Amino acid sequence: MGRILQKSGYEVLTAENGAQALEELSREDGPRLALLDWMMPELDGLEVCRQVRNRRGQPYIHITLLTSKMSNNDVVAGLEAGSDDYLTKPCNPEELKARLRTGQRVLHLEDTLVEAREEMRFKATHDALTGLWNREAILALLRIELNRSAQEHAPVSLLLCDVDHFKHVNDVHGHLVGDEMLRQVAARLQDSVRALDAVGRYGGEEFLILLKGCASTQVRDRAERVREAVACGSFPIENGALSVSLSVGTLAVDDWNIALPIEPLLKEVDAALYLAKSTGRNRVVCGANHTSQRARAML
Repeated sequence: MGRILQKSGYEVLTAENGAQALEELSREDGPRLALLDWMMPELDGLEVCRQVRNRRGQPYIHITLLTSKMSNNDVVAGLEAGSDDYLTKPCNPEELKARLRTGQRVLHLEDTLVEAREEMRFKATHDALTGLWNREAILALLRIELNRSAQEHAPVSLLLCDVDHFKHVNDVHGHLVGDEMLRQVAARLQDSVRALDAVGRYGGEEFLILLKGCASTQVRDRAERVREAVACGSFPIENGALSVSLSVGTLAVDDWNIALPIEPLLKEVDAALYLAKSTGRNRVVCGANHTSQRARAML
């Protein structure tokens, strides 16, 4: 069978027993098509099927059982154990290749469905223009991080950023240029933070950045790096280049031992952003530190 399949263009791996077969099929880059003998040392084909199907988070494996058993009960037992198909021995080479082609079609359909599901999941959580987290997703991540912060007594900080004079860009250069500007700003924001941080489009030309493990003593420096990433150079557009700046409001939540609602935090960081814009733009304004407020409240 191995020679037949190799001549037909398949890469063939062989296992001497059921335990080895299960090990090969459990690898991240393991085979997606499997031909399992019903009777094998250590683990039989039915048990290998069961254990493969009990594993989660792996690509689907199409399994064909090879057997000399012919009764309907045996066929049912094999299918219920998790096999997709069966062949009786000795196998006709053309039938063997035809069954494997059927398996390939099933795997292609499975991969297409998984790809479509992941695409839908991405679209549901990401902004269509910038590719960043959308408003609902970044707020959901904020809730999760605040809960984690409360459990671990770890700080977390927020940056609310607004592109200065963005309406002027739209009015003078058009909305297509404005959209391209937002895409480029989003890319710079993403590049200016760590992989463990989260950047989301909060609405319009506003962006919300979640800085994990960032305390009040660090937040201004982090925010300045974000602001400078946008202001440090011009953005190429059709027939030229534009420069824009960023106003940033910050809020640090240091070592709280209770989970906080997000609405008061968003209100405070929005107030800090408003102050940054009303006092000249292209600057960072830090909001109140929640640890000190909580300490005063307890006195």
